[in-house]
Amino acid sequence: MPLDGAMLSQVKQEIETAVGARVDRITQPGREELIVALRGRQGAYRLLILVNAASPRVHFTRAAVENPKTPPMFCMLMRKLLGSAQLTEVRQAGLDRILELDFDTIDELGDHVTLTLCVEIMGRHSNLIIRRPDGKIVDSIKRIDTSMSSVRPILPGLTYTLPPAPAEKLNLLEASADAVIEKLRSEPRQIELSRRLQECLQGVSPLLCREIASFAARGVEKTVFELTPEETDRLRFYLETLTDNMKQGRCTPMMLVDESGKPKDFSFVEIRQYGDRYTAREFSTYGELLDAFYSEKDAADRMRQRSLDLQKLLAATQERIARRLDNQHRELEESADREKYKIYGDLLATNMYSIQKGDRRAVVQNYYEEGYPEVEIQLDPRLTPNQNVQKYYNEYRKRDTAEKKLREQIASGEAELAYIESVSDLLARAQTDADLTAIRRELSQEGYLKHYAFKGKKEEKLPPLRFESDDGFTILVGRNNVQNDRLTLRESRGNDIWFHTQKIPGSHVIVVTEGREVPNRTLEQACILAATHSQAAESAKVPVDYTQVRYVKKPNGAKPGMVIYETYQTAIVNPDKELSERLRVK
Repeated sequence: MPLDGAMLSQVKQEIETAVGARVDRITQPGREELIVALRGRQGAYRLLILVNAASPRVHFTRAAVENPKTPPMFCMLMRKLLGSAQLTEVRQAGLDRILELDFDTIDELGDHVTLTLCVEIMGRHSNLIIRRPDGKIVDSIKRIDTSMSSVRPILPGLTYTLPPAPAEKLNLLEASADAVIEKLRSEPRQIELSRRLQECLQGVSPLLCREIASFAARGVEKTVFELTPEETDRLRFYLETLTDNMKQGRCTPMMLVDESGKPKDFSFVEIRQYGDRYTAREFSTYGELLDAFYSEKDAADRMRQRSLDLQKLLAATQERIARRLDNQHRELEESADREKYKIYGDLLATNMYSIQKGDRRAVVQNYYEEGYPEVEIQLDPRLTPNQNVQKYYNEYRKRDTAEKKLREQIASGEAELAYIESVSDLLARAQTDADLTAIRRELSQEGYLKHYAFKGKKEEKLPPLRFESDDGFTILVGRNNVQNDRLTLRESRGNDIWFHTQKIPGSHVIVVTEGREVPNRTLEQACILAATHSQAAESAKVPVDYTQVRYVKKPNGAKPGMVIYETYQTAIVNPDKELSERLRVK
């Protein structure tokens, strides 16, 4: 569920524990993301503010995030304005999804001034705005001009105004349960109670509305007018209890997960509407809950933003290669009938005595087929009989040569396409800027990116990912194709075991044997790591080939990461990210 106003009110109470702390550091890991590190008597805090369209939110975080080497302009402005500023107040207007954080700071003249960070959590309209006490906007992380919004532009120097308010709704923290029930009944429309709750309550998500309705009617969907007196009392009780818990901060951060442990939803109340389909996991803080729910997605989004140019390059390259292969396959099909031209040449050569210059066709017996059927061969009347014979022989040689060339070109094109797909897979799994830099350098060396992009920059050699099996064996996983080659062909010994997903792009995986016999459990864990670090990471029953390193060879002229092997065994495994995290040596 998105972070609604009711959930934000609980997060606000958590953030208020940092009131009095001072800004220690400000970083901007992503284009629409800011982290404000605070330090006070109660300890250190890291406040994450994310205003993208997919998962906007604000909360304390413990997630480790890699920052760009050069801070963006907005980050530098925030450091200038809020360096050593003190957090003095956290406000929320009703249950709107807008949080205002006041910071006491000192301006250029040495005077104390209050600057306010306005965090607007509104889907694709989310934004982070800093304003002065007079309401004037200093700047925003996303500038909105009049061409984008004539109703509410957000630009430096303009006066900050709240977003247009929706139809009048009740605030759970202010309205009584009876007032809510009266509001529900104020219109005679026969619609589901959960939908009517969403129409009448401010800042309450569909998930919470369904939970309230499910509790009141014991899991049966009813309209407000179909509720029995007992069910109305249950509705009143739930609303009163919910309101009291929200005011007193007695709610519990919890996340719903499915059988595989994948997050489904989160809330600050116990969710029972799904029955046994999902399991509830409780967290000690809302920051930990939201970190757990979004961390993997945030990392992927962050990398996706930073690698957008590479994604476009690889997509365009894949499309170009695929289009070229289609044309070559079409030409190959056209050359498939080349033998016909050789036969026609032979038949004309045998019957040349009966052909005259100026003839437009020749009817001869085809001695290549049983029964010697007659076949009609078209002639060019401008050519002599011998020239017509040579014309058919030339066409045969042309198509025969074309087929050989096309087969070589198709094989080369398919190898190139497989290489680009492997780079796309590695890009999708990149976790750090260093990973992206290594991929850029590889593409540059292969001629897909301009070489001058790295002129004067020293190459940073990344170590492979390191894991340790439950039996104590070191398992190495390549981060990119160049490293895959180095790991398999240079750094491994012949007795080490090599793993790779069968005909699926992925990392090279090496079990370092050190002359020991590798137990089956380690072999299985290495296979799982190979499947997890491949394009099939979200699939099931993934085939993984494994063999000794001595049997893995690299053909001459092959692209980085491309190898061949003949002696091998295959295991079918399921990818397991939790196992990968558990075995990871950090």
